[in-house]
Amino acid sequence: MPNWITNSTNTILIIMGLIFFTLFIYMAFVSYFEKEKNASQKSLFLALFLSIPYFLLAYFNFSDKELISPILIAIPLLLVFILFIPLKGVSHIKTDIPNEKIDERDIMFSRHLLKKEDERYKEYYERHPENFESDEAFQKLPGLLSKGSSNYDRLMFAASEASFFTVDQFKNVVDGSVEPKPINTSPEKISHFLKKWAEKLGALDVGITHLQDYHKYSHVGRGDDYGKEVELNHKFAIAFTVEMDSDYVATGPQAPIVMESAQQYLAAAAIAVQMAEFIRQLGYPARAHIDGNYRVVCPLVAKDAGLGEIGRMGLLMTPKQGPRVRIAVVSTDLPLLVDKARADKSMIDFCELCKKCAVVCPSNSISEDSRKLINGVNRWQINSDSCFQFWCKCGTDCGRCMASCPYSHPDNLMHNIVRFGIRNNFIFRKMALKLDDYFYGKQPKVKPIPEWMEVK
Repeated sequence: MPNWITNSTNTILIIMGLIFFTLFIYMAFVSYFEKEKNASQKSLFLALFLSIPYFLLAYFNFSDKELISPILIAIPLLLVFILFIPLKGVSHIKTDIPNEKIDERDIMFSRHLLKKEDERYKEYYERHPENFESDEAFQKLPGLLSKGSSNYDRLMFAASEASFFTVDQFKNVVDGSVEPKPINTSPEKISHFLKKWAEKLGALDVGITHLQDYHKYSHVGRGDDYGKEVELNHKFAIAFTVEMDSDYVATGPQAPIVMESAQQYLAAAAIAVQMAEFIRQLGYPARAHIDGNYRVVCPLVAKDAGLGEIGRMGLLMTPKQGPRVRIAVVSTDLPLLVDKARADKSMIDFCELCKKCAVVCPSNSISEDSRKLINGVNRWQINSDSCFQFWCKCGTDCGRCMASCPYSHPDNLMHNIVRFGIRNNFIFRKMALKLDDYFYGKQPKVKPIPEWMEVK
């Protein structure tokens, strides 16, 4: 082989060795700062294991070098091809519309508030005797944020209660009087203003959709209006997310997860209440839909507003934080520019392949099966009874499914490249699952409670 070809090949081999070394050293540093010790160590190993063959091949001559060199050069080029060439492979997934409304009285958060001495209790179980046995079971357990629960921590549970208490103070201001003279502005301009202002207030992603009947609960399931039909005639809905800190989510089902949930429910409520009041000041009716005071099913609204998809665990899956978000909604008649939401079929396809949330679920409440037709929609259905019973045992909202989801990794360059590959190429989706298992484990470990939270 001519010297100039040999020299060029050696140069390419050295460059590729340096690329592999630099890439995995970068991954090691990112993982280290994410407190992922195992992933960091494995990245360091790969930095050496994958780069050394290129360096050795460049500096030593032997009989099979001409055969091996092209293969080693082709491998990373093939990986780049798989990452960047668009091969969606998910045309079979359809977007469905629910054919019935959800009754808020049927959700676990409403049922656990029922007391035997109340008329609501008798009325509900006369209508739904099939729920009586399972509800009796969780009523006998300690309950969320309760002293007898397995993860009881007086300090952290008190902090959580303080956040939920503050959310409850907003219940009388989710709606209100409207200024008599409406402002004259374009839907485009006011929509842009609202989105930017919501982000300034702390929202992560914001989307706007037409308010549909299936977005609304059929009946109120909590509070003074329990049992009343939901009357909400607004034309538009603004949905937004707030981020839950990945470090605290990863501690679930220990106490920090419920602290973080409560804090972000409060953050979302504060934004929603301000936005609704702002719109009413402009002369249009508006209502904030916040924790414990909903008239709409927030994940359904957020999905149609283009913020994500409903995943295997039954939560909204967002493109960059996965399920690691909390949602609030503001419904209104203020004329707005609706976002053209496009279904992210790659995310549903990835959920179909992944099943990690089902594997780690302590109560086996998440199905490993494919989606089924439920209420006119192809979707996954979690066992909310067994899920909630586990919450009542441990005293927190668990979060193991959320923490284990590959989409829940922090929003940074390294993980966003993987997310791009998942969205772009169906072959890469399968590779990404294997890589996630390798770096983080098939069943990711529960992270320890941060030292500052441990006050004895």
